[in-house]
Amino acid sequence: MSNKPLMVAMPKGRIFEEAVALLRKAGYPLPPEFEASRKLIIPVPEANMAFILAKPTDVPTYVEYGVADVGVVGKDVLLEEEREVYELLDLEISFCHLSIAGLPDWRPTLSPRVATKYPKVASAYFRKQGQQVEVIKLNGSIELAPIVGLADRIVDIVSTGRTLQENGLVELEKMMDISSRLIANQVSYRMRHTEIEEMRVRLQEVILEGKHVKNSEK
Repeated sequence: MSNKPLMVAMPKGRIFEEAVALLRKAGYPLPPEFEASRKLIIPVPEANMAFILAKPTDVPTYVEYGVADVGVVGKDVLLEEEREVYELLDLEISFCHLSIAGLPDWRPTLSPRVATKYPKVASAYFRKQGQQVEVIKLNGSIELAPIVGLADRIVDIVSTGRTLQENGLVELEKMMDISSRLIANQVSYRMRHTEIEEMRVRLQEVILEGKHVKNSEK
């Protein structure tokens, strides 16, 4: 095992909290105050690890460039960012789905426009469907686009659907299910293969154990 801490890139928020819980179940000694830290880099010497807290869209970049050896990121970000990383494991946390949404009275138009944080994913999806649309990239408050007339539809992540409902929008079509993935830097995976594979296996065992418990409770 290397003396250098294994660098782990994580997004802040829900994915971070669920991933930390998963790591603890896998036996990694993360301190109780871990989630409360406001630091952007959190060393955990007991586990020979350090965590980089970043924006979700930046996690694959840190991993691709080797700043982080491994990372946890949503499949939606992986598809959009198209970074050169290894996808090692579906962690089966932070479930949601990518959907097309719009106003309840939406009808096809001659010049359809779609607003989204995922222009690459959206463009590829509509192209595959044989639909020509103008994709407009927005960075936030995507639900606003149909309301103010910027676009007739949006492509966005849906978890409970509450945000759509509160803004008078409805799901028109479900595109794909999304969950968080464990990813690795390609060089790190070769150089620190034992450590990274141990992490993958330990996490996979926790996931399988969780499924077994759920099935036995049915």
